[in-house]
Amino acid sequence: MKNSILYFGFILLIGFSSHAQSKIGKAEESLKKNETSTKNSKTSYSEGENNNDSEGSFFTEVFGGLFVEVFVQAFAYTVYGIAIESPFEQGHQASNAYLSKYPYYKLNTGNYTYEWNEDTPIFRTSLSARYISENSRLKGSQLNLDMRFLKRVELELDYLQLWEHNPNFGNDNLAIYTALAKYHRVRTEKFDAWWGLGTSYIDGSLDRFGFAYGLGAELFFAKPISLEANFNQTFINDDTVNKLNGLINYHLNTYKLIFGYQHLRIGNQNFSTVTLGAGIFLD
Repeated sequence: MKNSILYFGFILLIGFSSHAQSKIGKAEESLKKNETSTKNSKTSYSEGENNNDSEGSFFTEVFGGLFVEVFVQAFAYTVYGIAIESPFEQGHQASNAYLSKYPYYKLNTGNYTYEWNEDTPIFRTSLSARYISENSRLKGSQLNLDMRFLKRVELELDYLQLWEHNPNFGNDNLAIYTALAKYHRVRTEKFDAWWGLGTSYIDGSLDRFGFAYGLGAELFFAKPISLEANFNQTFINDDTVNKLNGLINYHLNTYKLIFGYQHLRIGNQNFSTVTLGAGIFLD
């Protein structure tokens, strides 16, 4: 009987310890665990490089440099058409669309307009701040700075801070800094879409940089509302940090109110949050 009680107490202690660790702490630990496996995979890759070199030489000798050159040129041309612009689009108005002063500056236009006027900006900045909440224990905030220029190019700086209060484990926090260089691939008066490349820094017990990319779009279907969706992924060791936003923006001249949903996946931990905030457009 005494042994049974001790065994039961041991099981409760293990369960309590597992439960006591914060969700943020578990996320950071899962990212750290993959660091060792990343180093091992790099070692295995370097050991197999000699075999790959011989196979590459055989391919070149058989098919010749001409085929490789033609293939590379065709591939580059296709990638350019998909990522930047195809020849078929150059005659469309969207190819030369201008930045609008702010969304719905004119009745039926969003971030872009086909008409140039004296108020058309060459450079436009927007700043937003959002509050994030998953439950009473996990909260956060997000600051975002967007700088658009040359019609199609944008630099985005984003700061996401999470706080968690666990009654058993105490307080924990995690910050994610992201910088993206974005290209606006689709630029119409009611819809625009972009892709971007950059980096993120995970600030906490991990302290790591990682390569990041992003995709996003915004639809201006009826004044003063727009629907926005964006996704950002950062590679840390063998794992990722993902951010997915679905937002409703309510535009009031140079201001906007933001409501929506944000899903975060940090390592093996998922965070489903609601978010609300406000933004301002500057030129």
